Formats: sequence, C-alpha cells, structure tokens
Amino acid sequence: MFWFVLAHLGAFLVDLALSMRQGNREKDLQILVLRHQVRLLQRQRPRPPRLTRGEKLTLAVLTAALARLTAGPRDRLDHYLLLFKPDTVLRWHRELVRRKWTHRRKKSGGRPAIPAEVEALIVRLARENARWGHHRLQGELAKLGHAVGGSTVRAVLRRHRVPPAPARRRATTWRDFIQRHRDVLLACDFFTVETLFLKTLHVFFFLELGPRCVHLAGCTAHPTAAWVTQQARELTWGLQEGAAPMRLLIRDRDAKFPPAFDAVFASEGVTIVHTPYRSPTADADAERWVRSVREECLDHLLIVNEAHLRRVLIAYTGHYNHARPHQGLGQQTPVPDDRPWGVGPVRCRDVLGGLIREYDREAA
Repeated sequence: MFWFVLAHLGAFLVDLALSMRQGNREKDLQILVLRHQVRLLQRQRPRPPRLTRGEKLTLAVLTAALARLTAGPRDRLDHYLLLFKPDTVLRWHRELVRRKWTHRRKKSGGRPAIPAEVEALIVRLARENARWGHHRLQGELAKLGHAVGGSTVRAVLRRHRVPPAPARRRATTWRDFIQRHRDVLLACDFFTVETLFLKTLHVFFFLELGPRCVHLAGCTAHPTAAWVTQQARELTWGLQEGAAPMRLLIRDRDAKFPPAFDAVFASEGVTIVHTPYRSPTADADAERWVRSVREECLDHLLIVNEAHLRRVLIAYTGHYNHARPHQGLGQQTPVPDDRPWGVGPVRCRDVLGGLIREYDREAA
C-alpha cells in the first residue's frame, strides 16, 4: 500500500511539473482529450467500449493536434490516452484516411438489363433443348420477338449454371430415350404371385409404352425357355395386325429370357434393348403397372391356383385397357372408346365381384 501511494504521488508530481511548463493551448487540448475519454467511460457499456466512426475521428484528430503541439516523442501521448494505446489511435486515423479515398463506384450506363420473363425463357429453352447452343437460342428468341445478343444469352446461361455448349449440357438419359421412342417401344417383364397354398406363380406381360396398353402373355409355375419363347411368338402375331408395329423391346437381363426369345423379335425387325443391371427404374412403366395390378386387384384377393389367377388377370387387364382412366394419357383410357357418349342415367358394372366398378351412361 505504501509503495502504491508513493508511485501515485510521484506520477502526480511529474504531471504537475509538466503542466507548469506547458502553454495554455496545449493544456486546453489535453483537457479536451481527457474529457472525451471520460465521456466514453460514462456510457456504461462493456469494456473496452465500442466507438462509433465519429468518436474515433474526434479522438484521432485531437490526438494528432496534441502530438504536433507537443512536438515530442510519441511515448508522451501515453500520459493523455488512458483508455487506448497510441498505436490504436493511429490505426484509426489510417482507416479514416483510407475511407476518405475509397469511393463506391457508380454503375456505368452499359446495356439495360433484360426483362425477367425473357431471362426465364432463355433458361427454359436451354433446358428443354439440350442440343441448342447460344446462337441457336438467340435465333429462336428472335422468332419469338426478343432481340437478344449472343453474349447476353451466354451470360444468362452462365448465371443460371447452364453450360452454353450443347455437348456438355447433359447426356441422353433413359427418360429421354423412352420419350423419343415411346410410340414404337414395347416393354416386358415378370412378376410373381403367391397362391393360397404358398405356390409361386410367374406372370409374364407386355406393355406398349405409347398407348399404355397391357398384353397378358400368361402365367405359369415353371417359366421354361420353350414357354417364354412361345409367348413371344403369339404376341408378335398379334402385334403384326396393329397400325404402328413395334421396333424396340425393353427387357431386363433375367435368365428366364433365352436366346430364342430375342431371335423371335429379331425376325420381326424388333431391336432388343437391355436395361442396366439392378435398375428397375429403366423399365419404370412396366414396374408401375405391376404396382397398379397389385394395389388395385391382387392385394385384395386370395389366389387359389393358376387358372384362378389367369381369370383375375384377364378381367383386370380388360378393365385397365378399356375403362380405367390414365393420368399419363390425360385421363383417357389406353384403348379409346369410339362409341358416342350416352345421355341416359349413369349405370355401374361390377368387375371381379365388385372389387372394381366401371361407370358409363346408358344410350338414350
């Protein structure tokens, strides 16, 4: 305690001696600096206090004026700056100088921004037409009444992360392949059904991807190579009578398909397309039909034997092809009904004992 009082008294005497040698102007500046620091302490904020840009500017200006007036070493500023170090105040001053000479650039005139609907149209055309480059997109926009430069189209594609070069935009996917060949594309697959006595039956079917029409090939407990090949022959005989013959057949790599099966379709000019290994989504339409027949029919019945399963599937495929609206066809049936609509009362017809109901109007 004695040494603390002695040190405090010594500092007071030194300050008193220095103040007697200073002029009035220097003392006034010192008083302003000290008062400003005391005012900062009175703000009741966490220490060290956070200063605003104006407070930093005031303290830096007063400190610089005091340093020029004293014309002494920078260490003497420690007697007047009680809250902050001299280096901190000098750093504030450098920051203020930098802000003085740093101006926010005004945007130049340049080209006006294109309307939002035109930009959305450019992105839409690029994503819907993967083979179109920016020059083709520019020409297509000109046909639609939008005069847009090629560099603008390229900038819009880059901004939306759409590669402008058509070769790098995207490769042909299974979805694109099926969509382009839907009218001449045929799919086939197997699914199994467990009977009441736990006997496994294999159901073989074909699906025309264009009209979504299902052809039930048959069901058996032992799908041998000869049986599968015979079902292929019977189907090709029926498809030859159609208006649009099939040209492509999608099938998986199941061992139940023998080489003779492919030979039957090759003789009719049908190309076999194999799906990748363990990729049921490559034959998504066939998988979706399997889900429909299970959820709407087979999951609600106990199948006794093979003959019973055949009768149930014939009834369901007839309903599916001629009476069941399909979302992918705009709520139309796979086989359109050419009969004129009736104007009489609505009548109901039960299928499979009322498990499925079909509605139409009686003729007048």
